[in-house]
Amino acid sequence: MRFSPKTMAFIYFAMGFLFMYIALQSANGRSIWNFTTVLFAAFATLDFGVGIRLIRIHVRIKRDKKKE
Repeated sequence: MRFSPKTMAFIYFAMGFLFMYIALQSANGRSIWNFTTVLFAAFATLDFGVGIRLIRIHVRIKRDKKKE
């Protein structure tokens, strides 16, 4: 079973928000610049980037189908 790029983008955005939530929860009171916070924020950034790329692919596929 194959998922559409739009569905996968939604999943990646959800994971990005989850990683951002975990990053915010792992920040202690003194500083947010600890290893775990930066690591979770980096994972969230990658997930948001993949989500944006999948949305662009979805729009391109939809435009090409309309063109035909």
